[in-house]
Amino acid sequence: MQHPGVLFMRLIAPLPLSWVRALGTLVGWVLYVLAVPRRRVVMTNLALCFPQEPLAVRRRWARECVVHFAQAWFDRGWLWNGKLEVLRPRLRIIGAVEELKGDTPTVIFAPHFFGLDAAGTAINDQIRRPMVSIYTPQRSAAVDQWLHDGRRRFGNLQLFYRDQGVKGIVAALREGALLYLLSDMNFGPEESIFVPFYGVQAATVPSLPRFARLGRAKVVPVTARLTPQGYDIEVHPAWKDYPSADVQADTAYMNRWLEGVINTMPSQYYWVHKRFKTRPPGEPGVY
Repeated sequence: MQHPGVLFMRLIAPLPLSWVRALGTLVGWVLYVLAVPRRRVVMTNLALCFPQEPLAVRRRWARECVVHFAQAWFDRGWLWNGKLEVLRPRLRIIGAVEELKGDTPTVIFAPHFFGLDAAGTAINDQIRRPMVSIYTPQRSAAVDQWLHDGRRRFGNLQLFYRDQGVKGIVAALREGALLYLLSDMNFGPEESIFVPFYGVQAATVPSLPRFARLGRAKVVPVTARLTPQGYDIEVHPAWKDYPSADVQADTAYMNRWLEGVINTMPSQYYWVHKRFKTRPPGEPGVY
């Protein structure tokens, strides 16, 4: 018997996008009202990162953030189970697309905007190049299988669990696979370093410059913007002279670059995550 949540996502996959987004809006508003602890996390993150903005603006961004969270979740129905003739017109890749072609070892820096799964699906389908990524298993085996199968629906993505080490990832990268790396979240104090994020010291795993160095790869950022028509997936130019010999500076550069993109769509970043949960020694918690 199928997991009821997975079955529901399969059932809504054929619906018009406007209907799916309306459902996301409704559920997002309910979550914003009822999920008080998570709403506080969003508001705390926005207060730390945008103290100069009026409270009313941060509240509006918080509401939009929770709505986009719900919309992007329901979008996974058609992303992973929808027909290709429905999927492809909704995913538009723009920008320096040529950066992802060929066989040059490439690390894709994919920050946590709500459209990150849409970007991965679009690249899998339209670029058709082997790709690897790092995966955190879900608590529900059925949901985990649905996520795993959905992300691999085009057959050219290999998922590595976080506890599998880096050897296989680096080998695939050197052989020409794209590494789709989501390195902008708080994964705890282990192996993290503290670098500024909007002026606040944030525990950050320096995996982006390290994988780039180990794989002798260039770094190409890819960001996804949720639109009424689907998603715009922007491929940015490869970073020049990156990585350097300074891991701390390289990791700080990643956060600084990310800030510039967040500023263009502040309510589409994953503020529901406790980005500042891990504090430097002696500093109090913020949540």
